[in-house]
Amino acid sequence: MRHFLSELDLTADEFRTIIQRGSELRKQWEAHENEASLPRRVLAMIFEKSSTRTRVSFEAGMAQLGGHAIYLSPNDTQLGRGEPLSDTARVLSQMVDVISVRTFSHEALERFSEVSTVPVINALTDLLHPCQMLADMQTFLDHRGDITGKRVAWIGDGNNMCNSYINTARLLDFQLVYACPDGYQPNEHILAGAKGQAQRAASPEEACKNSDLIVTDVWASMGQEEEQQAREQAFQGYEITTDMMALANDDALFMHCLPAHRGEEVSADVIDGHQSVVWEEAGNRLHAQKALLEFLLL
Repeated sequence: MRHFLSELDLTADEFRTIIQRGSELRKQWEAHENEASLPRRVLAMIFEKSSTRTRVSFEAGMAQLGGHAIYLSPNDTQLGRGEPLSDTARVLSQMVDVISVRTFSHEALERFSEVSTVPVINALTDLLHPCQMLADMQTFLDHRGDITGKRVAWIGDGNNMCNSYINTARLLDFQLVYACPDGYQPNEHILAGAKGQAQRAASPEEACKNSDLIVTDVWASMGQEEEQQAREQAFQGYEITTDMMALANDDALFMHCLPAHRGEEVSADVIDGHQSVVWEEAGNRLHAQKALLEFLLL
């Protein structure tokens, strides 16, 4: 039995196998030839944070694979009345085949997985967002081939997505150059593990130079809404514009995990422009996660 709490829970070969399978599953879906490879399998989804892409992609994915998904929010379960996550893990392990958890604390997710007897998937924590990384890397693979040796620019908050990009740079051997304001740097432990695979740039413009991929995220993530005003000041000059994209390689792509705020972290002409692959990136959440579910259950 395997869990998927971090990108580093996979080997580089396993990661590539999953995203290649995701590309195959997307082609099958586009041809209306879905494979029911997980009949009668059940996924429980525990979501303590709101979601659009993650919830829909897991539910639709299980349906397309011939299985079923059950959505559980704290308001609808005993979690909302104080039942420990570990007790919930033990109970659900008796009833379902796999569990995805979207929560705040990564440590709580790790405790959950320690007592679960079925695979657990990190559907997002404040530390990491590995399912999004599968989709991002599948999207790059489909457009530009293997990302090994490429240069990726991360611009903005050193948040869970930035941490996941650092882990993935370490795993897939690409160079991540990040530009984050003082006080908004990525996790120091994750950076230390990257051993030079991730480097801080002096400015957003410096990070974008000669990049093959430019990525950003919102300035204030879920649970940080009260910091919006302070973050808007701290992140002045960090908006991805056409001028920044012009510093990258001519065939550079733009990605964003969404939802996006046009006029804040990215200009409308970039996210809606010809270098943006954000809609395909979002759609690949469905197919990459189907491939992940097959990997964990077959």
